[in-house]
Amino acid sequence: MSHGKRLRQRLHRAVFPETWSDLVPGNQLSLLQNGEAYFPALEAALDRARQEIYLESYIYENDATGQRIAEALKRAAGRGVNVYLLIDGYGSKDLPRSVLVALREGGVKALVFRPKISPWTLQRQRLRRMHRKIAVVDREIAFVGGINIIDDRPSPGDLLPRYDYAVAVQGPLVETIRLSARRLWSLVAWSHLRTGTVRGGGLPPVAAGAGEMRAAFVVRDNVRHRQDIEAVYLRAIAQAQSEIILAHAYFLPGPEFRHALIKAAGRGVRVVLLLQGKMEFFLQHFASRALYDNLLAADIEIYEYRKSFLHAKVAVVDGHWATVGSSNIDPFSLLLSREANLVVDDATFAATLTQSLKQTVESDAIRILRDNWQQQPALFRLASRLSYGVLRLMLGISGFNRKPVGDSRQRIEEDRL
Repeated sequence: MSHGKRLRQRLHRAVFPETWSDLVPGNQLSLLQNGEAYFPALEAALDRARQEIYLESYIYENDATGQRIAEALKRAAGRGVNVYLLIDGYGSKDLPRSVLVALREGGVKALVFRPKISPWTLQRQRLRRMHRKIAVVDREIAFVGGINIIDDRPSPGDLLPRYDYAVAVQGPLVETIRLSARRLWSLVAWSHLRTGTVRGGGLPPVAAGAGEMRAAFVVRDNVRHRQDIEAVYLRAIAQAQSEIILAHAYFLPGPEFRHALIKAAGRGVRVVLLLQGKMEFFLQHFASRALYDNLLAADIEIYEYRKSFLHAKVAVVDGHWATVGSSNIDPFSLLLSREANLVVDDATFAATLTQSLKQTVESDAIRILRDNWQQQPALFRLASRLSYGVLRLMLGISGFNRKPVGDSRQRIEEDRL
């Protein structure tokens, strides 16, 4: 069965407004832009914790922000809260071991997802990272988004912080997020031979409805939810009638995703892409630009954010459907990493995110015009095409596109940590 056919089958089961049973009602969602809004809210929630905290972060830095959150985690553990911290072995490879030792001595249960970093980075297992950014406190509040535990400004001289979003969630969806965090923690703990470290008793009942917003928690893993995040995007794009706004740090979609955007633009939908303008990783930076010609030819608007590093992974469709999370639109997020997004169907929430994105597009981004783009130096265009080819070749060698084989037990064994 082809990738496209499997994905279309997923679409019928995807979380989208048509499948209301998958969207949990009764939630209150608050959009948090950048670390300056997220970290105070996170720290306050940690300090209110009474029974349990789960915190997952791809990057955890030993900077002022990392130290601030570490102290909050240790304060919680010191008053008897069960604190579970999960970080990624590659994203947090620069975190000194002494920091983890201090956290564990302070009562925090800290684990590292795939701690072994292979110099041969094309090994498929080494490319499967834990890219989620989640926090859950008791059963009262959860945070989902794209913000790591790292200082907001990449360097002291930066005028603007990283451009990113997170969402604070209150209501019944918190329990869904909590169970996902608990399952992943249990899997990693089992792989570290630390069984029985999750304590589930003594928690208050699941929170009742805190608002009127409908939302779903959508994950990508390597077993049962391999294409769920891509599927919700494609369903939303296919049903778009007026406007699609995507903001992504890394944008390297496959053919089906690109064709969906081009088809939407062809039926009169305004398609706006807000993409990374500052180069962070050479291959990804130039490879994404190999797609500009076709996208611009389809009258898709492309804007590059160059005021600081864009780290957002968000979208709004038709002023009511929105998603915020950790998943980029590139092969690493859509086909390899563990990711987590919120999908929201609410006009008020979507309007807040739309206003934020449009303000950024108008004031802090540069539009890429087709005529100007076609005048790029030949060497630049060659670098873009070569980077795209090299990146796709690397992913092909890694085996990311191999079909799953065997029964579910074999697939779980394949995904062992």
